[in-house]
Amino acid sequence: MFDPLKLAADLAWPLAVLIAWVAGELGRRWLRIPRISSYAIMGFLLASTQGGLLPPVPSERILLLANIAFGLILFEAGYRINLRWLRANPWLAATSIAESALSFIAVYAFVRWRGMPENASQLLAALAMASSPATIVRVINELRSSGQVTERVLHLSALNSALAVLVLKVIVGLTPNDSVGDITQQTYDTVLLLGAAVLSGLLMGAFVPAMLKAVRRTTQDSTVAYALAVIVLVALNHSLDFSPILATITLGMVSRHRRVFLTPTQRGFGTMGDILAVLLFVFAAVSLEWRQVGAGLGFGLAILLVRQAAKVLAIGGFAFLSGISWRKGLFAGLAMAPMSAIIILVLEQSRQLDIGMLEHLAPLAAASLLMEMLGPIIVGRALHFAQENPDTQEA
Repeated sequence: MFDPLKLAADLAWPLAVLIAWVAGELGRRWLRIPRISSYAIMGFLLASTQGGLLPPVPSERILLLANIAFGLILFEAGYRINLRWLRANPWLAATSIAESALSFIAVYAFVRWRGMPENASQLLAALAMASSPATIVRVINELRSSGQVTERVLHLSALNSALAVLVLKVIVGLTPNDSVGDITQQTYDTVLLLGAAVLSGLLMGAFVPAMLKAVRRTTQDSTVAYALAVIVLVALNHSLDFSPILATITLGMVSRHRRVFLTPTQRGFGTMGDILAVLLFVFAAVSLEWRQVGAGLGFGLAILLVRQAAKVLAIGGFAFLSGISWRKGLFAGLAMAPMSAIIILVLEQSRQLDIGMLEHLAPLAAASLLMEMLGPIIVGRALHFAQENPDTQEA
């Protein structure tokens, strides 16, 4: 029997992805803004509390697809990380630690000064450490950027995301009455769990080339194998409560250093990766409500400004030591703006673990929406002024 309500529900997400894709193309052509900014805007406008097209709670299938899309992009982020560069230039790792620590301290001090509770303040501060490799990779691919700032932003975003995941998991596992010994034990347990995620990425990175060799597939024909490997890795780490973020980044790093060759066509996993990327950035804005965003807009904007100032100061301050000019250091700091992908992680942890964050979501929702829309634009403009886009390089 024909059921129009079921048909409408089944078509909601495909229609939303199609609308967002069209908006992304028009926004890129008319406004010259990165496509993923338009995807996020449409996700917010089509959410159940705004336009009403999408259901209030995404289904398990949509959640899985979003996680797979996130994993595919993080694999590419990891693939572009050069460990030899980190060994040759230890000041790059020092820059990451400095900007992450300063971001945590600055945001924590600010929100505590504004009267936010201890636990919520710690979570927001940990969140402020991380930039989104997913957003940065998509913008870099779209603009075809290359150069010192581009590579630093990729490496720094991967490093501070790993640090943020470590700090977040420690904070989430603690209670307000825990002692120093409890904190030490929780940190140790968290390191073990994250180490298991890294190990799963390492093992998958060894397994896939062996499998390709066994079935006699060439390295130029490995896209499907690595896409399937990412899907398995994401599902495994979610099921075991490890870290899909670290697992997929590790898989990408291992693939690069095992000299797995991905052609420009294979980067981003082709059409499949593009479609899933639209879904991911629509999904990222769907859980945001206009009332929450409006209530926390001023506070959320202030948090973002404090966070951005900390990153610019730290990265700019270490610029000469790490081998670039202060000007490029400032642009690299600006390009570290995106944070939305890690926000999704924190919101899901808050809902699932009931860690007392939900009543303080207004500034977080506002910060998330602002970075969904403005983060890609800021990255694009920073890379433009650093003269690392093809049009500026030719000028």
